[in-house]
Amino acid sequence: MSGTSSMNFEKYIYDLRRIFRLNDFISNYDDFLAFAKKFQAVQKKAIAANKKIDDDELLCKLRSKVSLSEENAKKLEMPKEKNSRGVPVEMLKKFLVALFSYMDFKENEKVAKLKKLKESQENLPIFTYKDEILKSIGENRITIIAGDTGCGKSTQVPQYLMNAGYTCIACTQPRRLACISLSKRVAYETQNKFGEKIGYQIRFERRRQKDTVIVFLTEGLLLRQVTTDPHLSDYDVIVLDEIHERHLHGDFLLGILKCLILQREDLKVVLMSATINITLFSDYFGDMAHVIQVPGRLYPIKVNFSEVPAEVEKGKGKMNPEPYVRILQLIDTKFPSTERGDVLIFVSGFNEINTILDAINVYNEKAKKWIPLPLHSSLSIADQDKVFDYPPEGMRKCVISTNIAETSVTIDGIRFVIDSGMVKEMSYDSTCKMQRLKEFWVSKASAEQRKGRAGRTGPGVCYRLYTEADYNALADYTTPEIQRVPLDSLLLQMISMGLPDARKFPFIEAPVDESVEFTIYGLKQHGALTADEKLTTVGSLLSKLPVDIQIGKMLITGSMFHQIEPALSLAATLSVQSPMTNYAYRDADCEKMRSDLESDHGDPITFLNCFREWLEVKNSRDRGVSSRRWCKLRGLEEQRFYEMSKIRTQFKDLLVDSGLLKSDSHRAAMENMTSSERALRHGEVKLLKSLKRSANNDDGLERKKKYLKPDTWRIDNDDERGEHDVRDIDFRLKNTQSQLQSLISASTACSYTDLTILKLILANGLYPQVAVSDEFNHCKSTGEKLYHTQNKPYVFLHPTSYFGNHHDILQLTDADIVPHPKFNSRTPLSTNHQVLFYMSLLETNKPYLVNTMRMPAAESLLLFANHLHSNSDLSRVICDSWIELRFVDSQVGETVLCRMIKLRGMWERLMKSRIEDLSVGNLEDELTSLLIKTMNFRVLYSVRRLLPADLKTSYVGPGNNYYPGDNPFVKEFPLSPDDNVGGTRLSSYFTYDCLIDSPFVEDWECPHCELVAPLSALQKYQHIDAAHPKESLLVASTEGEQQIKPVASNSTSYYCEECQKTLIITPVEVLRHKKGHLK
Repeated sequence: MSGTSSMNFEKYIYDLRRIFRLNDFISNYDDFLAFAKKFQAVQKKAIAANKKIDDDELLCKLRSKVSLSEENAKKLEMPKEKNSRGVPVEMLKKFLVALFSYMDFKENEKVAKLKKLKESQENLPIFTYKDEILKSIGENRITIIAGDTGCGKSTQVPQYLMNAGYTCIACTQPRRLACISLSKRVAYETQNKFGEKIGYQIRFERRRQKDTVIVFLTEGLLLRQVTTDPHLSDYDVIVLDEIHERHLHGDFLLGILKCLILQREDLKVVLMSATINITLFSDYFGDMAHVIQVPGRLYPIKVNFSEVPAEVEKGKGKMNPEPYVRILQLIDTKFPSTERGDVLIFVSGFNEINTILDAINVYNEKAKKWIPLPLHSSLSIADQDKVFDYPPEGMRKCVISTNIAETSVTIDGIRFVIDSGMVKEMSYDSTCKMQRLKEFWVSKASAEQRKGRAGRTGPGVCYRLYTEADYNALADYTTPEIQRVPLDSLLLQMISMGLPDARKFPFIEAPVDESVEFTIYGLKQHGALTADEKLTTVGSLLSKLPVDIQIGKMLITGSMFHQIEPALSLAATLSVQSPMTNYAYRDADCEKMRSDLESDHGDPITFLNCFREWLEVKNSRDRGVSSRRWCKLRGLEEQRFYEMSKIRTQFKDLLVDSGLLKSDSHRAAMENMTSSERALRHGEVKLLKSLKRSANNDDGLERKKKYLKPDTWRIDNDDERGEHDVRDIDFRLKNTQSQLQSLISASTACSYTDLTILKLILANGLYPQVAVSDEFNHCKSTGEKLYHTQNKPYVFLHPTSYFGNHHDILQLTDADIVPHPKFNSRTPLSTNHQVLFYMSLLETNKPYLVNTMRMPAAESLLLFANHLHSNSDLSRVICDSWIELRFVDSQVGETVLCRMIKLRGMWERLMKSRIEDLSVGNLEDELTSLLIKTMNFRVLYSVRRLLPADLKTSYVGPGNNYYPGDNPFVKEFPLSPDDNVGGTRLSSYFTYDCLIDSPFVEDWECPHCELVAPLSALQKYQHIDAAHPKESLLVASTEGEQQIKPVASNSTSYYCEECQKTLIITPVEVLRHKKGHLK
C-alpha cells in the first residue's frame, strides 16, 4: 500500500489525459497537479498512521457527490485493460479518486464563491434601489441613474434588466477596455459562459452571438449601427454609462436617442453616471426622464489641502517633485509598513510622471519601502498591468498616473491619493486645424473622482497639492469634448444618416458655431461635400469608413490605382499611436538598431518599414527570434503592431462592404492549400486555441495573483517570462503562413514606381495639410527651423520625427540654387524645392508638425491644390491663395500647367470610373506612367509664401480679364468669369489671368500655320483648338510635352549679349552656345 501511495501521477500524466479525456473536465492542469500532490501527501500520512483507505468506497462516495452528465460519467469509468495504455490498475483507481476529489473540491469552492458573490451583490448600495430602478424603467421612457462611485451601477443594472425579462440590452462604455472587463464580470456574476448570453463588441473584435442578451459596446460602434439600422431595432433597452465624461460620440448618441424615443414607443433608455450634472440632463429630456440618485459605498476619506498655492510649489519651468516625496516621507513616518495601503499620484502628463519617478527612486535608495510604477496610455500593456500586481511584504507601491486612473482603471488597495489638481487635455483650433495639448486645472467633479480612489477598500487620505481656495475656484464640470475636438467625421456621419444640417441638431451642448463652419469648409476642400453641403460620391464612401477623413481618402485612392494592399498597410500604421516608445530617441543603441528601417521620405514610410520588418520577424522560421525582444531593442512598442494588423483587417473588410475591394475570404485561402497543408493548419489552430484557453482563461474572471519585485519600476526591465503571449496566439490564429507572407509583400513598396504612387496616394489624402519652409531656415540650427502652414505660421518639426533629426535633406544646398537676376536668395531658383505633407498639427510647449512626408513642391501643389490662379503667360501661379510658384520662363510654366491639367482630368476620370465600376481601359497605366514622369520633372522655379498683405495687391478683381469662347483645356467646362478674383475660369479649380503682374503680350507665331499675332496663352490654345483640332490639347499625346528639357544639377545662369537672353545651361553648353555664334 505504501508503495502504491507514492506513485507519481506526473509520470503517467500524458496517458491519463488521453484515457480520461481530461480536456473535458480540467481547465488548469497546473492547479490540478498541485492539488494531486497535496492529496497524495495526505494519503501517505494517513497510511503512515495506520489508517485504512478504501479507494473503491471513497470513489463511490465521490461519484455520488460530483454532478456529471451521463455521457461525461462514462468517460470517467475504469477503462478495460486493452484501453489502459499500460498504466497500472491501482494507479488508474487512485488517479480517479484524486480527480473526483479535485472536482468535488472545485464544486464546493464554486458554491462558496457564489454565496459570497450574492452577499456582496446585496451589500452594494444600488441593491436597495433595485425595485425602484425597474419600476422607473417600466413606467418612463428615460431613466437617469446618478450613482456615486462604488455603488455597483455598471455591473448590476444590466443584470436587473436581464432578470426582469428584457432580452436585447445594449450597454455603452466610452472605452474598449471597460467593455471587455465589464462583460467578463457580468458573465461571471450571472454564471453564463463569457461570449454567449453576455458579450461585447468593440472596434477590433466581438464576443457575442445571435441570442446574446447583454452586449457591452463602445459609443462609436453603436453610432455605426444607427447608420445601418436607424431605429436600433435590435435592442429594447439602451444603457449609456459614464455619460458625465461627455465624449463626442456620447453627446451625439444622446441627441440621436432623444429623437429615436419619439419614433419608438417600446424603447427604454437608461443614462448612468457618477458625477453627473443632473439639472443639465433632466432639463434636456424634460418630462420624459425620471432621476434616481444612489449613494456610493466609500469609506471615510480625510482631505488635506496644501497651505502653499500650487503655482508657488511648482515654480518656473520643470515641476517640483519635492511635495510628493515629502508626503511619502510622512506616510513612512505616520503609518507602519505592516499596514497595507498603496499610494496613487495624479499628475498631468508623461514628463511629470518621469520627474516624480526619478525623485522617488532617489528617496527610495535609502528608504527601500516603495515600488514606484508609472501609468500612462503610451506604456506597453505589460507595463500598465503591473499596477494591479501586489507589493512584497513590508513595501508599498506608488502608482504615478495621469487621469486614466480616475475612471478607466480601478486599482485595489489604494489608501492614499496625492492630487496635483492638473490635467493635460487636447483642445482643437478649427481655424488652423491644430490640436493643443495643454495643462489645465481639473474640474471639481474630477477632483472628487480622484479623492474617491482612496476610499474604495477602507478609510483613506487625499492630499491635495492646492489650497482650499483653489478648489473652490475650480469649474464644476469638464468642458464637453464636442467643444474641443475635430468634427469632420461626426458631421460627415450626420449627413450620411440623413441629418443634413448640423446647426439644427439637438445637442445637449452644441459645438461652437465657428468650429462647425470651418469643418464644413474643410469637408468641401477634401471633396466630401458639394457647394450646397450635400454628400459627394467620395463623401458617401468616406462616411462608411469609421476613420479620419485623410485615411479614408487614402483607402479610396489606393483602390483606384490598384495599390490597395500597401495603402491598407500605410493607413493602418497612421491610424494608431506611434510605435516609438518614450526611450526610442533617448537610447543611442535603439537608434542605431533602427537606422536601417528609417526612410528619408518621412515618418509614414518609416512606420511602414517597421511594420513590414516586424511581420518578417513573425514569419521567421527561427523560433529563437522573439518579436517582443526585437521591438524592445529598437525602441518600438509591439502592441502598436498588433493593433496595425487588426485595423488593417478591419479596413479591408470595410472596403469589401463598400464595394471598393473584392473579397478574398478565409475559405478561399483554405481552398488553395493542399490536403497536407490543411491538416497541418487544422492541428496548428487546435493547439493555438488550447494555448489561448490556458493563457487567457476566458471563462474565469479572477486575475492570477502576481507579486512585484523591488526593481519593477525600471521600464527597461526585460519581462521575458516565458509565458504564452495571447496577442501572438491571436495573431497566428488569424494569419496562416501564406497569409503572413502575402501581408509582408503587401506592406512593401518594391520599386520606385510603387513608392512614388504610394506617396501620391498619401498626399492626396492629406492635402491641404501642407507646410513650406521658412525663407531664413538656411541660417538656423535644426531645432530652430520653422515651417508655415496655410493657417498656422511658425511651426516646428517634431523632435521625435525623422526630419526633426535629419533636416539636411529638406534644405537647398548651394549646388541646388541657380543664380538668376530675377530671383533673389529669399526666393531662390531651383529644381529641388520641397514641401512637407503632415498628418496633424500638435501644440504642446511649441506647435509641431506630426508624421511628415516630403514631396516635390510644384508638382504636388499643382496636382492637389483646390484653387490655382495664374497670370496670362502662365509663368506665375498662386496655389490656394497662399503659395506662389514662379517659373523661370513662360514656356516652362505653360508646359507644366498643361500637363497638370491633363493629369488632373485623367485622375478625375479614373476615380469616377472606379467608383461607378466602369471599364477604364489603359487609363490607369497611362496615368501612372505620366505621374512618374511628372514627379521626375527638373524644371526651374521659385516658391514663396504669400501674406495677407501680398494677396491684397495680387488680383485684378471681378469683372476683369474675361476671355469668351471655347475652352481648349477642359471641353465640358464652359469658360466663365471668376466673380471672386477676376480672370477666366478654365475649370472648377483653375482661374486664368487673374493676377495683376501679367506681362506684356508678345507676338506669337503659330507652328501649324502662318498666323502671327499678339495672343495670350489661352488665346493661343483656342486658335489651335479651332484651326488645328488634331493638335488640340485634348487629343495631343505627351510627345508635345517634351519641350521641357530637364535642368542638369550643374546648370547656371548665363546672359548672352548676342541673343540678349538669360539662359540656364551647363558650362559645357555655354561653350557650345558661344561656338554657335561664331559660325
